[in-house]
Amino acid sequence: MGSIALSAVEKWFGEVQVIKGVDLEISDGEFVIFVGPSGCGKSTLLRMIAGLEDISRGTLTLDGRDVTADPPSKRGLAMVFQSYALYPHMDVRGNMGFSLKTAGWSKADIAAKVDDAARALRLEAYLDRKPKELSGGQRQRVAIGRSIVRDPAAFLFDEPLSNLDAALRVEMRYEIAKLHQTLDATMIYVTHDQVEAMTLADRIVVLNAGRIEQVGSPKELYERPDNLFVAQFIGSPKMNVLPGTTGENFDIVGGRSVSGPEGAAYLGIRPEDIRVVTKGEGQIDGIVDVTEYLGADTYLIVDTGAEEKITVRVVGGIDLEAGAEIGLDFVETRRHFFDTRGVAVRE
Repeated sequence: MGSIALSAVEKWFGEVQVIKGVDLEISDGEFVIFVGPSGCGKSTLLRMIAGLEDISRGTLTLDGRDVTADPPSKRGLAMVFQSYALYPHMDVRGNMGFSLKTAGWSKADIAAKVDDAARALRLEAYLDRKPKELSGGQRQRVAIGRSIVRDPAAFLFDEPLSNLDAALRVEMRYEIAKLHQTLDATMIYVTHDQVEAMTLADRIVVLNAGRIEQVGSPKELYERPDNLFVAQFIGSPKMNVLPGTTGENFDIVGGRSVSGPEGAAYLGIRPEDIRVVTKGEGQIDGIVDVTEYLGADTYLIVDTGAEEKITVRVVGGIDLEAGAEIGLDFVETRRHFFDTRGVAVRE
């Protein structure tokens, strides 16, 4: 079992409050990812769950048991850090079984546990190698295996892939996803990488300045953001936001009118929900500033005269060069509206 609940959790460093009343419930077997900008408190919150940081106020329960004041050793959680922290003089088998050896387990039981973890992580062929003989991805798998052998109530990952190159990150994302399917264990994962969050999580927790902005599935956060912060943080390239005023319709500043809800002050539209049309036919006109060809997609950076340029995502290529005058048509069913505070206004 590995259900975790935080109730009104706060963290203070002297007079500075970095975690501001977090309430969150994580179900047994769920994969939850904390995301947010640097300094938002996501790693601090993870360390509070692990017991590596004290909880200033509030309570933390694990499977219904209050563990707020318990040291890390009594929480039954396993943490995987950004650095592998492997013992260089030990082989993979020794590294993975070290915690069990210090706990007094028999050699036979340790060997059985290590073999099970090695199979789950496809490390059987590397058990007799030293860390220096392994790739970065293999070392990270060993670090994860060291946690698996302890049968923790939950796994806590603190940006475990940030030291890997792009190819290894893709490989390890797959490994961690398969591991979650195999173990069916509770996992909490901190990352600044949106691709990791969108592809791995059952639910994403978006943090900003020590508060939770929104919790939901990747699909929910992408398609129905609660506010402008979430709308622009989730998704790459980020959502385009255009100011406007509401009367009978929503009048886009520098553009034309569209139907919109009362109280809307901003229209949000994702790059893939914009169609390139002839100048004068869409909701706003602009001049192509930069064309970014990526093979499967092309990004157009369009100057409409607004403070921020609009990014348009076109599948495949498009025969447009910098300086071309175009119109932009926003797909009606994919428009988002927000009020002056940045809170979503639903139609």
